[in-house]
Amino acid sequence: MAAAPPGSATKHTFSSLLKQKSLRTSPPPKSRATMAISMREVDPAFQGAGQKDGLEIWRVEKLQAVPVPRESHGKFFTGDSYIILKTTAIKNGSFRQDIHYWLGKDTSQDEAGTAAIKTVELDAALGGRAVQYREVQGNETEKFLSYFKPCIIPEEGGVASGFRHAEVNQREHVTRLFVCRGKHTVHVKEVPFARSSLNHDDIFILDTESKIFQFNGSNSSIQERAKALEVVQYLKDTNHEGKCDVGAVEDGKLMADADAGEFWGLFGGFAPLPRKTFVELNGVDTAFPPKLLCVNKGQAVSVDCEVLTKALLDSTKCYLLDCGCEIYVWMGRETALEDRKRAGLAAEELLRDGNRPKSHIVRLMEGFETVIFRSKFNKWPKKAEAVVSDESRGKVAALLKRQGFNSKVTAKAAPVKEEPQPLIDCTGNLQVWRVNDSEKTFLSFSEQCKFYSGDCYIFQYSYPGDDGEECLIGTWFGKRSIQEERTAATSLANTMIESLKFQAVLVRLYEGKEPIEFFPIFQNLVIFKGGASTGYKKFVSENGIQDDTYSENGVGLFRIQGSGPDSMQAIQVDTVAPSLNSSYCYILHDGDTVFTWIGNLSSSVDQDLAERQLDVIKPNLQSRMLKEGSEYDQFWKLLGIKSEYPSQKIARDQESDSHLFCCTFSKGVLKVREIFNYTQDDMMSEDIFILDCHSCVFIWVGQHVDTKVRAQALNMGEKFLELDILMENVSRETPLYVINEGSEPQYFTRFFTWDSAKSAMRGNSFERRLSVLKDGVKPRRDKPKRRPITSSHTGRSSVPDKSQRRSTSFSPDRVRVRGRSPAFNALAANFENSNARNLSTPPPVARKSFSKSSPDPVKPPQRAASIAAMSASFERPRQTLIPKSIKASPDANKPQSEASKPKSEVNAKESSTPAAKDGQTVAPTIQEDVKEGQPEDEEGLPVFPYDRLRTSSTNPATDIDHSRREMYLSSMEFREKFGMAKEAFAKLPKWKQNRLKIALQLF
Repeated sequence: MAAAPPGSATKHTFSSLLKQKSLRTSPPPKSRATMAISMREVDPAFQGAGQKDGLEIWRVEKLQAVPVPRESHGKFFTGDSYIILKTTAIKNGSFRQDIHYWLGKDTSQDEAGTAAIKTVELDAALGGRAVQYREVQGNETEKFLSYFKPCIIPEEGGVASGFRHAEVNQREHVTRLFVCRGKHTVHVKEVPFARSSLNHDDIFILDTESKIFQFNGSNSSIQERAKALEVVQYLKDTNHEGKCDVGAVEDGKLMADADAGEFWGLFGGFAPLPRKTFVELNGVDTAFPPKLLCVNKGQAVSVDCEVLTKALLDSTKCYLLDCGCEIYVWMGRETALEDRKRAGLAAEELLRDGNRPKSHIVRLMEGFETVIFRSKFNKWPKKAEAVVSDESRGKVAALLKRQGFNSKVTAKAAPVKEEPQPLIDCTGNLQVWRVNDSEKTFLSFSEQCKFYSGDCYIFQYSYPGDDGEECLIGTWFGKRSIQEERTAATSLANTMIESLKFQAVLVRLYEGKEPIEFFPIFQNLVIFKGGASTGYKKFVSENGIQDDTYSENGVGLFRIQGSGPDSMQAIQVDTVAPSLNSSYCYILHDGDTVFTWIGNLSSSVDQDLAERQLDVIKPNLQSRMLKEGSEYDQFWKLLGIKSEYPSQKIARDQESDSHLFCCTFSKGVLKVREIFNYTQDDMMSEDIFILDCHSCVFIWVGQHVDTKVRAQALNMGEKFLELDILMENVSRETPLYVINEGSEPQYFTRFFTWDSAKSAMRGNSFERRLSVLKDGVKPRRDKPKRRPITSSHTGRSSVPDKSQRRSTSFSPDRVRVRGRSPAFNALAANFENSNARNLSTPPPVARKSFSKSSPDPVKPPQRAASIAAMSASFERPRQTLIPKSIKASPDANKPQSEASKPKSEVNAKESSTPAAKDGQTVAPTIQEDVKEGQPEDEEGLPVFPYDRLRTSSTNPATDIDHSRREMYLSSMEFREKFGMAKEAFAKLPKWKQNRLKIALQLF
């Protein structure tokens, strides 16, 4: 049988084979549950399919599905038909499957029909949950092409079949010309090797025996040119074993360019292309408003409706949704397989009658509709992602068996059990500001971990990253904060980002929606009701609202939560019984009366955290512990009345499978395009991308994005949440990160196989890839990925030694004390072994100056000083944020590298000043200024009398570390007050030290 002409295979996808089969079979069965074709079992080739993540491909040979070896995946022949199964294991433990049947332009009608029917069989074997796509050569969907990056280039010929015989002969290299179209996914098509094939709009690749040329049409974009280079690399590796020259030719360049001259010489000489050339239409068919049709006995009947709603779809019927460029076949879950086949036939006939050979057909089952399909309907009901239970799978298999299929129960993927880990170093430097009207007020370190629900805050956190110092600038909006201060906070944070040359990450957070990276930064965070900002006070007063701002002398109820001593929170809640929860511990106080309530489902960690929070909320007061069920009447009286309360932990948004979108934003309208099976190379330096993982959203901004567009990045993220692109009922308060290219943190790069050198190269996307392709070298970094961001508020070296680096994953067993609030430093140590020193946080030391001959020097960039100056231009507090003392404890508590050194050497290091050696910048270190003639103790600290060190002193000592007041006492006065020497005091557990300090007003 002769091959069908190009494009005609789609006319007989179902009908040709079904009609032939009907002639050989018995009269049509009467039972609705009997299949329309005489196939009682699933093709043996599909047994066990879809049981693991990855691709499986079958080629139709002699009307049978034959598996294609893995090494041949991505190789297609124009005379064949293929079935492609993509199985994806998703986070909820289930599998998601997509089936594509690909029809070559020269495939026979019968092979195409077999591929369509085999696709239905494969879907039945998988339980009827897969989405099915028809792919026609030259007009494949982007999802299909994403499986075979960078492209597919079908070869002429095909496999021998019962209707057609074709042989593919190995041939000598022949010069071939390809046209490439696509900004994100490349469609490659071979065109005649002639000047008339060229135009100004597309990219062309000329593959000769010794060299590959890329001709860039003058109207093509940088992104299209960069993507086409991936095809050049593919041809170089496939056809030339990676050994051939590469040349780039710009449209309009004259013979003076060597590559251009050689290129045009192959076409008989240079000649300008006319501006109006014939460009083959390769787009999709025209789209029009969706039209719903019901399929009844194979006939499609229009459904009369003004608005599309889900209620129009009946589970016992099949429907067609004609959108012009796509036709969706919706199959009710109670329909027979015969009805589903007839619906597919009706869709193909609709395309044939409308002369739309390039439109796609997408078949989907009720309950497994795609986002795009659901978006065509008005207010499609929100639902959680469908997860099929084992029982449901069995029912599906039984139903299919009654309908003629011997389908196995499909396997379920192993659930992805990932404990959330804050991928951020928790030993950095923190600064916090409260927003007052349109200004920001710096908070001392004793106040920076105390937030109010009626206020807005800005924080800047600098910490060591994998490639240098990283910086995070964020805004936190309390639940009752006013809009004016939220707007002011956003504006002020943007100004800080701009001042740092967009090298910091910006994050926008709402109370109750904080990501896991947030809490370890603050370590011990207390959130009070009410507000302290001028804007909040004014709003409450003007609107006659009762001000419920927290008062130490009033009644307060706090829920205690957290994962360990360096990530714990106390959240003030309404003082009523329903605020309790059996999974948590609570602190309730009325003035000096304090209760600790222990929920029956709370853990020992929760109970320990409650003990520690007592020293923060109500220090120096005894608390009465109450276990759930044994409360005093006084306890319930403070809560108003005893009533029911929940027992389940408060659910936080879980991270789901991530989706990457390329975005454009114009006149307030956001348009997105999903990038399937994305990689780092899909993100072009000229574009803005949004990575959505449900629990948070990242906006990635390329280095070459226009300044005006860059300024709209946060607005784009907010619009993205508003549109709810994935129809997941996402919260408008979901955390938003704005990340600039070159400043990607680990909690973003974990979604990729990331190479930080790629984003640090010179040039635009095309120039970067061309240099790698032509030179055959790995990406070269133009500059260090991070520039040290120093500040007058910080007390640590901005570029710590490797010995000072911390693991970026958080473990509750590791305590990091870095000079936060005094209460936290004391309380966190209770989680440690009292006899073990804290190895996780050595005292800050000056970085060593490496000579040019040093084997592994860490060189800060040359503009570090300017960055430091810009960061320091933010408000300078009068007192030092981080404790100045180098020696946080006696030698027993020092890291071994410091404790083992002679004292003179350590003191010399401590007293060093920032200096430059061999062109390297040394970050400033922490040192204690001792005035001339002032007495010092054994540690070199100044000595002050007890009266000046007390917290209630009328003449307090200045320039001291307030968390270590006792260390400024003379040895004699220390023994007099504490009844022991400083060495003995240092050996006490932290909680005992704090009790003694509280009693002496030194805490």
